[in-house]
Amino acid sequence: MTVTLRVLIVEDSQDDTALLVRELRWGGYEPTFERVDTPTAMSAAVDSTQWDLVICDYSMPHFSGTAALRLLRDKGSEAPFIFLSGTIGEETAIAALKQGAQDYVMKDNLKRLLPAIQRELREAEQRRERKRLEHQVQELQKFEAIGRLAGGIAHDFNNTLGVIIGWAQLGYDDVPDNSPVRANFRMIRDQAQRSAGLTRQLLAFARRQVLQPRIVNLNGLVSETTGLLNPALGEQTELKLALAPDLQMTMADPTQIEQVLMNLCLNAQDAMPQGGRIVIETQNVEIGEDFCRTHSYGHPGRYVLLSVSDTGVGMDAATLDRIFEPFFTTKEMGKGTGLGLATVYGIVKQHGGFVNVYSEPGQGTTFHVYLPASSSLPEAIELATSEDGQKGGTESILVAEDHEGIRELAQHTLASQGYRVILTSNGKDAVRMYKAKSKEIGLVVLDVVMPFLGGLEAYSHMCAIRPGLPVIFMTGHVAEPVSLNSRLNEGAVLLQKPYTPETLSRTVRRTLDAKSSGSRL
Repeated sequence: MTVTLRVLIVEDSQDDTALLVRELRWGGYEPTFERVDTPTAMSAAVDSTQWDLVICDYSMPHFSGTAALRLLRDKGSEAPFIFLSGTIGEETAIAALKQGAQDYVMKDNLKRLLPAIQRELREAEQRRERKRLEHQVQELQKFEAIGRLAGGIAHDFNNTLGVIIGWAQLGYDDVPDNSPVRANFRMIRDQAQRSAGLTRQLLAFARRQVLQPRIVNLNGLVSETTGLLNPALGEQTELKLALAPDLQMTMADPTQIEQVLMNLCLNAQDAMPQGGRIVIETQNVEIGEDFCRTHSYGHPGRYVLLSVSDTGVGMDAATLDRIFEPFFTTKEMGKGTGLGLATVYGIVKQHGGFVNVYSEPGQGTTFHVYLPASSSLPEAIELATSEDGQKGGTESILVAEDHEGIRELAQHTLASQGYRVILTSNGKDAVRMYKAKSKEIGLVVLDVVMPFLGGLEAYSHMCAIRPGLPVIFMTGHVAEPVSLNSRLNEGAVLLQKPYTPETLSRTVRRTLDAKSSGSRL
């Protein structure tokens, strides 16, 4: 079996070139070659072709081997460079190796040539693989750093936005329907909620969201989501589904995976300004060690694969390198936030999966989303009702929140509903207050991240006094969601920041009612 080899031969002798090509063929190679013997010719050859190997005479009438080596490296080529000469001496050979040549072979000892070529091609491949892996590690480190920054910013913004949204809603509810001030409150609330949507995307990228996963059939999610997408895509875009009938289940947060699919489809639509076709495909795949060796972010195992392909303009390599960066966009000013694909990346990574992208200019784009497969059966989804939205009560509620604005908003909201509210600003004070009034407190509402003692640790201390104490955890983001998810599985309730006063009231009432009836939310 012959091996194709692109070899640039820097040699002034046609006879020596013929001998070299014959030697390569004898050694099992099928060379695609070009012979050059001047700087101009070599420069043009390096620019036009990606060579696997350069074999160079050391001394030529119009060119020197060292000049050829320098020209090759100056152009950024890392192709292995082997001197093949009849005149090179030992000292000159050592100097050539120091300058960056991989080896030298004497023309009267060609039996060394094939082993030298085999070794250098193998080592060149190893260097390329090492460089590729280093690039992937650098990309991961870059994303982690951006993610930590984004998560911190989003956490602070969520607290501030929660206060704005809450008080704007209270002001909106308090003024008469015909008051012009009511429209002002609505505008404040709506713009703050829009900003909250941006922080949610940042948190998704940073993988700081609290997921609420369940066993789901991805085909069902695709069918439901595309039903909503069809009107948004318009008549110029054809949407085609190719769903595997035997698709395995996956453990996922349905809302988040719907967001992934919507972002990918809307991104595909933007890439087809004149219309085109989007194909959504699902299938079962098995990832092996070979795949993981060339894709360091992958892990062996069974996956459910969601693919979204378009016939759009495609992307070049420089764009592909940056598409998952937050705020990076190729759209004109005002047409996009640059968070859509960053959100996709973060959600998929937080689900234990990964994303691959294939694209070329003018050839469209395909996103492959890999989610770990599960052998369990899908879970039924209970739909929440809003019947208890405005019901109040007289129970005593302990609220622990370090942000003063949110703390005051919670007190105003719950007290206006008839509850007795006890406020603390950190987990340590919350535990002390609960120990003093444990018999009268019917519910605790705890921020997850607080000074001195976080909400999860504070709740553990409270449960030592009263196991099964009803609790609502409030959070804008979670750096380590495992312990929180454990509490949620035990029956704790999650309230995502920023929330409205109505959402707080409804969540409090439902949690208290569920405890009194012995049911779980």
